[in-house]
Amino acid sequence: MNIAYSPEFARRFKKLPREIKLKALVKEEVFRKDPFDPVLKTHKLSGKFVDEYSFWIDFKTRIIFSFVNSNLVCFHSVGGHEIYK
Repeated sequence: MNIAYSPEFARRFKKLPREIKLKALVKEEVFRKDPFDPVLKTHKLSGKFVDEYSFWIDFKTRIIFSFVNSNLVCFHSVGGHEIYK
């Protein structure tokens, strides 16, 4: 699976603590194999994010993404619950 990173995602990822970045890289590897692996707790969003999904990096940190096509996803944002605003 190919992943495109939005400018917002890149900017927010850069600001994450090193520990969270390392966890995110591990979860990204799991995601590439199966975006709905139970360890990711992937779920569909609603409201203004109706066409998007989210998965867990850890208890506080999430990645918001969408499927572009069957072979490409776009990571839109990363962070705590403030990313849902």
